[in-house]
This record gives sequence, structure tokens and C-alpha cells, in this order.
Amino acid sequence: MDKSKRLFLKSKRSFRRRLPPIQSGDRIDYKNMSLISRFISEQGKILSRRVNRLTLKQQRLITIAIKQARILSLLPFLNNEKQFEKSKSATRTTGLKKKKNRITLQLNSNSNQN
Repeated sequence: MDKSKRLFLKSKRSFRRRLPPIQSGDRIDYKNMSLISRFISEQGKILSRRVNRLTLKQQRLITIAIKQARILSLLPFLNNEKQFEKSKSATRTTGLKKKKNRITLQLNSNSNQN
């Protein structure tokens, strides 16, 4: 073969086969926290099926188990609750200040009219 033709041939790459994320003995249940926690992101979101490398049936069972665990308070709905509260309170106070300013402006304009 010529060198020019060899460049276009795909090289054979060795690949390492990953272990399946759920073993045959693992039971998908809301009480199995070690299994469930593998399929949740740092923010507390359920990871997609593509990222988890799960079958459709397994992903559905994992999703149901995570939601049950959240309802029973075994898992938090948000993992960054402190950051969420800070941003929520900051927007709330600025909103209240604006509302106060509007009320005082309305009162001032009403008193000027009388």
C-alpha cells in the first residue's frame, strides 16, 4: 500500500469497556441511598440517561426512587440551599425597597394635591 492510502485508513483503537452502572444484584429502591446518590448531580438534579449509561427501564426506576426519597426527606430537593436562600432574600429586599419608594411617592403626591 502507498503511504497516501494508509493515511485514510482508520487506526484500530483499543477501548476499555466500562462496567454497567447498575449490577444485576443491585436493587433500585428509594432506601438504597448509595445507589441513588450516583445518579444525582452536585446541584441535586437527576442526571440524564445518556450520562448515566442506563437502559430506559432502569432510568425510569431510578427517577421514581429519587423522587420518593425526596418526598420522604431522605434526599434534599436542592443541594445548594444556602446559596438559593441568599439570592432569594436579596431579590426580595430590593423588591420591598422599590415598593416602599412607590408608596412614599404616592403618599407625597397625594399630600401635595390636597
